[in-house]
Formats: sequence, structure tokens, C-alpha cells
Amino acid sequence: MIGRLAGRRAGILPREAGGEPWLAAVIAVLCCLACLAAAGALAADRAAHGWARSLRAEATVQVRPRVGESGATAAARAAETLAGVAGVEEAEALDREAAEALLRPWLGDAVLPDLPLPHLVTVRLDPEQPASAVSLSRALAEAGLDATVDDHSLWRAEVERSAGLITVLAGAAFLLTAGAAAAAVVYATRAGMAAQAQVIAILSLNGASDARIAGLYQRRYGLLAAGAGAAGALVAMAALSLLRFLGGSDGITPALPVVWSDIVVLSSCPVLAATVAVVAARLTALARLRGHD
Repeated sequence: MIGRLAGRRAGILPREAGGEPWLAAVIAVLCCLACLAAAGALAADRAAHGWARSLRAEATVQVRPRVGESGATAAARAAETLAGVAGVEEAEALDREAAEALLRPWLGDAVLPDLPLPHLVTVRLDPEQPASAVSLSRALAEAGLDATVDDHSLWRAEVERSAGLITVLAGAAFLLTAGAAAAAVVYATRAGMAAQAQVIAILSLNGASDARIAGLYQRRYGLLAAGAGAAGALVAMAALSLLRFLGGSDGITPALPVVWSDIVVLSSCPVLAATVAVVAARLTALARLRGHD
């Protein structure tokens, strides 16, 4: 008899009694938001590490000309010196036109002709075995050049710290979303059990164990959460796919690159939603049944 009752779950536990349509909508929205947050976190983390790699592969040298030497000459001599250092792929003196082009978006054209600009050398380092700032400084000093080497270590540390913070915030957002989904399932389980008190009593009188009765709610809300999670994940995937197409090869923007693998990762959302729902429903049902003993 218990097996027949368990096989007719729709008749024993009607959806309207537990407010399941609303629960499914809530879980779908939560899963969609969680997927979008996860994709954004992955893209931001990828961008931050990409910036860190770029900074690690470059260095900037400011050259101060000595008495009787022009700035352009000193910069060219520094570039020639650095090009021969092990771990340097290329060193190029930055002329005034290139420096003005970098500053023009920030300062405009009015002040650039009268603005004294530093004499810079851009250095592209070997990504496998990059030269250190110490070795670059030593080579410049041996060549009789007065220069300061900036290996971008300060900026790189800030970018890597930001990437770590993004990871922590993404984890916190996931935990909050999972907690909200679990709370919704707990409430729905309690409401369903309260509405089905007579059915539960009949099942108990016919020999159903607490674990068997809890299994009805566990399976029901697990399947509901899996379906709702799939719906939310599909909406998030569609939105990200659209943004990926609109953004071209760089994703949404070069600063927030979204790749197809991010969308594939979201396919695990229904499994995670079902797992949370199964655990929450089982613990809630068992606690309520044992409280009635």
C-alpha cells in the first residue's frame, strides 16, 4: 500500500497545497541571478589576471639626460642598452609624438605643446624568463645613464588583489543565493506538510517510516528545484550568449571578456539547485515528523 501511495505522488502531495508554482518561480529567478553573477565573476577574474600578465611582461624606464645630452639621445641610448639585457625582448624609446598621443585623451591639445614630458623607454620582457628591475637598473647604471625603472609591480599587486576580492565576493554571492533557495524550500516543505497532515497521519498508520515520508518531499522538491534551476540557467545562458554575440571576439567588452566556456559551466546549476532542495526538504521533513512523535 505504501508503494502504491508513493507512486502516486501527485495525488498525495498536490502542488497547490505547498505553493509550489511560486516556489519554482523563486528558485528559477535565484538560479538565473546566481548564473549571471558567476559568469560576471569569471569574466572579471579573467580580465584581472590578463591585466596582471600584461603588466608583468612590460616595464617602463624614465631617463634623465645628463648635462650636454638631449633627452631623445639619452632615451635612445637607454633603449639600445636595455635591448641587450637577458630577459628583454624589445626596448623602444618613446618619442614626444607618441607621448602626446597617450596624454591627449586626458589633457586635450591646448596644453600639450608647452607641457614638459619625461623621456621614457618602453620595455617588453620575455614572458618565460623576464628580466628583473634590478638587472635593468644595473645595466643602465653601467652604461652611465641616470634612469628609474618601473616594473609595474605596484599596479600588478593591486590588480591581483582585486582578482582575489572578486573571487571572495562571487563565493559570498553563491552562498547567499543557495541560502535563499534553501530557505524557500524549507518554508514550502513546512507549508506542504501542514496542509497534508492527514495524509501524513494515514501513511504513518500504514507503516510508513519517517524516512519514507520525508523521501516523498525530498524527491518532489528536488525534481522541482532541478526543473526551476534548468529554466533559470537557460535564461542566463541565453542572455550571456546574446552578449557574447554582440561583444564580438572580446565578449561584452575587452575589460569584461565572456567566453563560451563560461556558459557551459552554468549547466551545473540545475544539479546544485536540486542538491540544495533535497537536503533542505529532507532535514525539514524529518525534523517536523520527529517533533510530532
